[in-house]
Amino acid sequence: MTTFDANTGGRATGRKRIAVVTAGLSKPSSTRLLADRLAAATGRLAEADTQVIELRELAAEIAQNMVTGFPGPRLREAIDAVTSADGLIAVTPVFTGSYSGLFKSFFDVIDKDALAGTPVLIGATGGTARHSLVLEHAMRPLFAYLRAVVVPTAVYAASEDWASGGETALAARVERAAAELAALVAARPGRQGSEAAPEAVVPFEEQLAALAAEG
Repeated sequence: MTTFDANTGGRATGRKRIAVVTAGLSKPSSTRLLADRLAAATGRLAEADTQVIELRELAAEIAQNMVTGFPGPRLREAIDAVTSADGLIAVTPVFTGSYSGLFKSFFDVIDKDALAGTPVLIGATGGTARHSLVLEHAMRPLFAYLRAVVVPTAVYAASEDWASGGETALAARVERAAAELAALVAARPGRQGSEAAPEAVVPFEEQLAALAAEG
């Protein structure tokens, strides 16, 4: 279900964690390649662990969840990884001028409040540059609705961007977007896995005794 960046095996104490959602359907996939580049750059700049979630491996469980309302174990693990992360990278291929149905379905099964305040870097891949506006007219509004914080720079990679002529420009966009996400992740208070001491719980009997004394 999930894969981890080569230099991590999970969450290390005191380190931030970035979830990477990729909706590519083929293997190998240009969508996964872009997601890996964004993850590598952000992980390096933020000194964070990265966890990659391949939606193609969860397609059956996502469809079942849409019908039954209950996630299977692998999908539950993926949802938990995304909603507990300090930052999110989300990359989709362009289908019919928008994000893929698999990509949308995954975020449909996540609670609408679970990503509030989460820094997000959005990316997409397609055959031609004319589809690049999918980032602004489809993906950015989606995460705005979920009340996530989307970084200013979105990254689109067309077929020509993987050739030698477009590689330099693509690399520059990747670095700029990664720097923006890294800055937001670094500034965000730690979430799950932080070393903050848990708040002390006062027994109910003691609370009643304190109220009686005040009276």
